[in-house]
Amino acid sequence: MSAVYGGADQSDILEADPELIASKASETFEKDGPLLVVASGRDTISVASSVKRLAPDHVFTIQIQHPRSHLSRFDLVISPHHDYYLLTPEGKKQIPWFLRGWITPRQPPRRNVVLTLGALHQVDSDALRCAASAWHDELASLCKPLLVVNIGGPIRHCRYGADLAKQLTASLMNVISTCGSVRISFSRRTPKQVSEILVREFRNHPKVYIWDGQDPNPHMGHLAWADAFVITADSVSMLSEACSTGCTWKFAYFHKCLQERGMVRPFTGEENVSFFICIQRNRI
Repeated sequence: MSAVYGGADQSDILEADPELIASKASETFEKDGPLLVVASGRDTISVASSVKRLAPDHVFTIQIQHPRSHLSRFDLVISPHHDYYLLTPEGKKQIPWFLRGWITPRQPPRRNVVLTLGALHQVDSDALRCAASAWHDELASLCKPLLVVNIGGPIRHCRYGADLAKQLTASLMNVISTCGSVRISFSRRTPKQVSEILVREFRNHPKVYIWDGQDPNPHMGHLAWADAFVITADSVSMLSEACSTGCTWKFAYFHKCLQERGMVRPFTGEENVSFFICIQRNRI
């Protein structure tokens, strides 16, 4: 279960026990004020709402990601904007009416709902400065521009395998002459057939480094030092993090919003990465 409980010292709570958390909140209320309960993900919805029900005046509950129903059970809901996509005219055209209740909130955002463009993450200017320092020795001397390729994995509504790996390999081969360096990272969800194809094609290329999955994870260093990114479309989080420096209707809407803001573009394999980086720097 992905949940964080903060405020008073809750180090003696080993599991997300609603009754125990509510009891602690009541005990410490006079001294410390309301207990802040932050919960993230579907599995935490019942826990956070139970805590609020058991100690309504002694906790302030924040639910990250839309709980799909019972918004009034939480003091604050932080939800990505694409969870409300079906409330838009374009969304209503794409999804049959009898399916909408299953995949999107039925109500428009309430006053206690905060909408974000992408996923919440910890990548900010301070984190990037720390990462730039920590990875300076390994990444600062690489030839520029540095292209980072982050590869996730297929999800229920976004299937891919060897076909994507072959297409991505061909596209990277087309642009690699315009790159100074390329670093490729796989996630734990990346299918073996995908990683094997890319490793086979690029493991001996002098410009390319492929992370082997061993600690330390260079992800934050890549975010701090990369000049450009190629990211598979299955992960809202990876795209959101990269934008701090399309596989389902929700992801398509998320990608569309990013493209309209000039934050991302489709990877065609015809880019001149050096020229593209110059344009981006001039815009900044």
